[in-house]
Formats: sequence, structure tokens, C-alpha cells
Amino acid sequence: MTITPPALSVFEALESEVRSYCRGWPAVFDRAQGSYMYDEDGHTYLDFFAGAGALNYGHNNPVLKRALIDYIERDGVTHGLDMGTTAKRAFLESFQNTVLRPRDLPYKVMFPGPTGTNAVEAALKLARKVKGREAIVSFTNAFHGMSLGALAVTGNAFKRAGAGIPLVHGTPMPFDNYLDGRVPDFLWFERLLEDQGSGLNQPAAVIVETVQGEGGINVARNEWLRGLADLCKRRDMLLIVDDIQMGCGRTGPFFSFEEAGITPDIVTLSKSIGGYGLPMSLALFRPELDIWEPGEHNGTFRGNNPAFVTAAAALDTYWADGQMEKQTLARGEQVEQALREICEEHVRLGAEYRGRGLVWGVEFADPSRATAVCARAFELGLLVETSGPQSEVVKLLPPLTVSPEELDEGLRTLARAVRETA
Repeated sequence: MTITPPALSVFEALESEVRSYCRGWPAVFDRAQGSYMYDEDGHTYLDFFAGAGALNYGHNNPVLKRALIDYIERDGVTHGLDMGTTAKRAFLESFQNTVLRPRDLPYKVMFPGPTGTNAVEAALKLARKVKGREAIVSFTNAFHGMSLGALAVTGNAFKRAGAGIPLVHGTPMPFDNYLDGRVPDFLWFERLLEDQGSGLNQPAAVIVETVQGEGGINVARNEWLRGLADLCKRRDMLLIVDDIQMGCGRTGPFFSFEEAGITPDIVTLSKSIGGYGLPMSLALFRPELDIWEPGEHNGTFRGNNPAFVTAAAALDTYWADGQMEKQTLARGEQVEQALREICEEHVRLGAEYRGRGLVWGVEFADPSRATAVCARAFELGLLVETSGPQSEVVKLLPPLTVSPEELDEGLRTLARAVRETA
């Protein structure tokens, strides 16, 4: 298909230069449904981006849309700060019954604000408040958000530089396999903790992603995560799992850490927790950590009641019977097989694949190739983006509701894009 880039005069003239996704996808989108988006000129795009993981249930999911429309039509509360509402109660009950109780998780639920980075800020503040220490340990190639506290525990140099001021009280450690298996897990970390001359202040907490999405689809082994949880327990550090992109079923189970058999002290959720793409985030933590004073961390939009409605509908529809996890794992096997074939066909490009559930990446030895593949995929009607410190990885995040046929269509298009840019 031939796509003529539309005149983007109003965007170019009025919108800030900070805009990014629109540069790689020069279209003006008009409609979206399920796994597809449609631009104003009638072109169709299969979406393997899914709102950067915010649309696990697809665009305008009919079950969630019906719940939202019904709520709005009866004049349900839209903005409620942290007041008690029927929508909030319904969400909390669904979350407790479909997510927490079946997993025997004792967490309290905090609504810190509508964005993932706000959930991370709340988690960091709470950890420091509980432990009375300021240092936080994060990991190489981590991404936790764009506000100052979250940036301090983010690895990407480009994003960190945007802060404009020193980012303090965060110390990076090697993520799983960062040193190519040449050094035992946590050897450096443990040594710094033991040595009074290391310069590392005793950390309040460690924050980690089980799969680093923006960092390049780096998948932590279960044994590594268990080792980290044990280290945190032995050294009196809280373990924070940032499940903003990998939670809500992206890796298969509702929480990405379930497979490792660990129970973090604090968990952050956002993106698809709202179900419909509406802004919403959560910070979950053990009850004994709930030492907040009323209003100590607040925000005008922490009570997004329409998001409570669609979130509850998503939980009741997709997480009451365990079928979503099985489906996601099956779809993941379909993706893995296709990526294996792509990489075997393009060995000379140094192509490698990795992932879990329905988050996958294809890395190329020449970092510029990933960008070229994504650009060609767009021309062919497939939305995929890059990730990694050099944008060297093509990242696949299809909706969890994608059909086998849609998945096959997208994977064939990806294979063609790789072949035509080789």
C-alpha cells in the first residue's frame, strides 16, 4: 500500500517539538477498533503497539465501551478526587476478588494519580518514609517514568538528560545478564553493601522491572528475581516491582512476577489497569507499610471514576476464570515460532529475539536496522516501535485480545519488513 504523508500543518505549527510517535507514524488517525487503527484517508493499520501497553484489551473493546457509556449516560460521577463513589467501590471489590484473593496477596491499594510515573513516585516516597533512608537501587537499562524521582532510577541517558538538574539518590546495578553471565548474580551489589568504604548508602528499596520494555525487552530469569527478593529481605531493603507495562497480563499471569514465586513489598500498576486506555494507576503495598498521613501524597485526578468502571469490567470479563493467561501464553508461542524463523532467515543481520507472553523484541546488530524495519512495517500497515538504549530492538506489544489470524497477519508483515530492509 502506498501512503502519502498528510499535511500536518497544525501539528507542526502549534504542537511542541517534544512529540515523538507521530514522527515515526506520519498519519492522522481517526478510528480504532480491536487490533486495528484507521487513518482519516481510509488506510488500515494492525496495531502491535497497543498504546505502549495501555490497550491490552484492544481499542474500544465493546464490553468495556458498553459499561462506560452506561455509566456516563446515567450521570455517574466523573471526577471524585479520593471521595468514596460507587464506581470506586465496584473496582476495589473486583480487584480484591479477581486479583488479590486468588493470589493470596495482602496488598493495600493506593490511587496516587493517573500516570505510571506518579505511581513510581509514590512508591519511592513511601519506601523512603518507611525506612528513613534516601537511597534507591535500580538497574541498568531501567525505565520508570519521566518525572524527577522516576528519572533518577531510569537508565536511559537521553531521558535522564531531559531533567535539566542532577538526578540524585539513585544507584544503578547490573540487570540480569548485563555482564553476559561472566559474574555471579549480585556479586557487585552484595560487595558494595558489605563494604563500609563503598560509598553506597544503605538503600531504602530496590526497584525492578521483570521485563525491561523500554530498555530493550530484557527478560529477567525467575532465579534472578528470587535471588533479588532474598537479597532485599536479608539486607532490610524493600522490593518494588514496576509492573506498569508488564502487569495486567502482558507476560501471561496478571502480575509479571507471579511465575518467579515472589511477593514484592510494593507494586506499581498503570497503563492497562484502566482497561480502556483511560488514565489510572495504582500503588500496592503490604498493609504494615501503609504509614501515610491523610493527604500526604495526593492529586486532583487520582479519582478517575470512568477508569474505575472500565477497569472493573475488564477484570470481571477477562480475569475471573483464568482463560486470559492461557490464551496469552498460547499466543506467545505463536509469536516465538515466527520470530525464530525470522531470525534464522537473517542470521547475517545478527538478529536475535526474546520475550515472554505477548511482549517480544527482535534485536539487530546494526541498531539503525530496527528503525528501518519499523518504518517499512508502517508503510505495510503494521504499527511497531523500537526500544533499547540505541533503538536497536523492534518491540511487539499486540493487544492480549488479538486473534491468531491477526497475529499471523502482523507477523507475516513484520517478516516482510525485515526482508525488504535487509
